[in-house]
Amino acid sequence: MSVALVTGSCGLIGSESCLHFGALGMDVVGIDNDMRRTFFGDEASTAWQRQTLEQTLRQRYRHHAIDIRDAAAIDALFERHGSAISLIIHTAAQPSHDWAARDPQMDFSVNANGTLNLLEAARRHCPDAVFIFTSTNKVYGDTPNRLPLSETETRYEIDPAHRYAGGIAEDMSIDATLHSLFGASKVAADVLVQEYGRYFGMKTVCFRGGCLTGPNHSPTQLHGFLAYLMRCAVTGTRYDVIGYKGKQVRDNIHSNDLIAAFQAFYDAPRSAEVYNIGGGRASNCSILEAVALCEEITGRPMDLAFKEANRIGDHIWWVSSLDRFRSHYPSWDIRHDVRNILTDIHDSNRRRWRVEAVA
Repeated sequence: MSVALVTGSCGLIGSESCLHFGALGMDVVGIDNDMRRTFFGDEASTAWQRQTLEQTLRQRYRHHAIDIRDAAAIDALFERHGSAISLIIHTAAQPSHDWAARDPQMDFSVNANGTLNLLEAARRHCPDAVFIFTSTNKVYGDTPNRLPLSETETRYEIDPAHRYAGGIAEDMSIDATLHSLFGASKVAADVLVQEYGRYFGMKTVCFRGGCLTGPNHSPTQLHGFLAYLMRCAVTGTRYDVIGYKGKQVRDNIHSNDLIAAFQAFYDAPRSAEVYNIGGGRASNCSILEAVALCEEITGRPMDLAFKEANRIGDHIWWVSSLDRFRSHYPSWDIRHDVRNILTDIHDSNRRRWRVEAVA
């Protein structure tokens, strides 16, 4: 039986991957030691998602609470399954722009060294497997902030005559820019994934994501923009708008749409590929625009606090160009916009969040 090995298996993208490929009949090996709780506290724990995976997939899902920094444990797990592993989806990470500055060594060891451990184990034991890595648009650092942007009532927007008006493409430089420490550790991982594709001929891909979101998120203030925003709207928690007057723009991709992109790549893999992936022009919003949608969906006003200082290296405007991926996989497209995403997050989580808030 073909095996899909998923790191960060209880996180947003990891759990969606497990459910999707498990439903296709693959055996799923999940790696997740709930480091999200260590990074962000009990409210961000993914333990609830592990229970869901085990109940839904039953014997098709085998969970391993391994730290991806443990090279020996990772290698032993890969050796156990060997060439039966046909797909590796690597989503485990320290995912926060802000948190990385608290402990740069842990951030780098998880994001860069952990990725190297997985690549090397794959090269040794299942070199023909497809290796999918969830990278980030933070590899471009603050270079997007040099684009010609103008301020409107609710958002910043790019000059419509600019070549990136339809979205930022993969030819943007990742050099000579302020990345944040998180961005730097993800650059290291991203380049490693590319190099194992080029140097060893492995079937590797980096998906440089914008805001990856969906109902399976375990949101926290430092990670999970739309899901955390909706959680605050549902529970009446104050939401801090950090910098740019709330007019910074992000494109948002529903986890289902991203998994569909994974499936397309798995079905027809390439080597050492890089794709910007997000909601593109079909699904993007500023914080102010997202707040208005949350208030409309919940029927209640949000409690907002505006902080003048922006995060170091934070993007003012990011919309991904999806042209490169679409050119390789023309049957794929975005199916969810921001309103649809927020409604899905709200309807799937409101009861659980209210219970947790009371507790």
